[in-house]
Amino acid sequence: MTGPGTTQSAVSRGQQARAGRAGSVRLVAGRALPLFVRGSGGARPVFPADTLRALRARHGGAPVLVRGLSGAVLVLLDRQELRQFYEAEAEAEADAGADAAALSPGGDIRPCGAVRGIIAEEARHLTAAATLDLARARHTVARAARRIVLGDAAAAGDEQLAGLLGRLRRRGRDRAAAADGHTRLGRAGAYADREERALRAMDCIPATLLRTLLLLAAHPAEQDAAAAEAAGSAAPGELPRLRACVRECLRLYPAVPDLIRVTRTETEWRGVRHPAGTSVLLPAHFHQRDPDHVPAAHVFVPGRWKTPGADEDIRMAPFGHGPGRCPGDRLGLLITTALCAEVLRRRRITGTRPVLDPPGPLPVALDPRGIRLTLTRR
Repeated sequence: MTGPGTTQSAVSRGQQARAGRAGSVRLVAGRALPLFVRGSGGARPVFPADTLRALRARHGGAPVLVRGLSGAVLVLLDRQELRQFYEAEAEAEADAGADAAALSPGGDIRPCGAVRGIIAEEARHLTAAATLDLARARHTVARAARRIVLGDAAAAGDEQLAGLLGRLRRRGRDRAAAADGHTRLGRAGAYADREERALRAMDCIPATLLRTLLLLAAHPAEQDAAAAEAAGSAAPGELPRLRACVRECLRLYPAVPDLIRVTRTETEWRGVRHPAGTSVLLPAHFHQRDPDHVPAAHVFVPGRWKTPGADEDIRMAPFGHGPGRCPGDRLGLLITTALCAEVLRRRRITGTRPVLDPPGPLPVALDPRGIRLTLTRR
């Protein structure tokens, strides 16, 4: 796949035509890459926004086939194609349903009430010092993840426990895959796989937590309102304002800025046929911060998520859409929101690094490794 240095000669000319039938598309590898499952906290988009805007203007918004050293990729530049990308057929829907059962609270992991209780207990590690950084956030989330997925006894275990379990599961996966799903070995392999996915589902939470708190610190009125909601909520799960803040953070800084799928059959995009095996790239970060289609695209506006239908707005997809929607969205939102609430109940964020300029456009990227938050008692 090419990067920001793509030249004009490397881009094939797009053609405009009617959009292909969404039902004819079968996409694998996979559904939208799960937001809370994959992707590094410091991930950057493959293409700069200026490059994508120039391509869109040059080709009238039609998908553009970009060729690079690692092959060709079809880049979707207009929201007209977004729904087709997110559409998936029955088998993908079945796979998504299986993952969702494993990753959603109330499934095989822990009920929502138990998850919130664990978060409340583990959050003390976040506020134990005057400074909150990525290392402390990772430590807290790792402890909570082990308790939620593996039980309370795992919290005091070795920090490498999750990695060790992953290696053991991978070693036994071939044996389990060869076994009948109804046998004890097959069921054990499936359960171990669900546990591993649930642990991985929390990998991106520390980065999202730090970014959300950094944005709140840069907007004192929002921080005060979120803290009041956290302190006054009778039901721990009823935190709509703070939940909207987390979602707005993910719109601005998605953990997976570019989504890639590979077609299993020949597909049509605006009247142009592309063979099976075509890599299709949706630059989600670009579309979520596209000022031509998203109001106040580069500004922190949590209130946009409280308007009717915001969750189904195809332009903004922190968790994807349709059957390909991230299976970890409920668990990720629950844990991140609860951790933010615990920090704001106990502390006020009075200093940050970096320092953001709220009136101006927010930076394109915020590497969580460079975030430092100064905490003081309320």
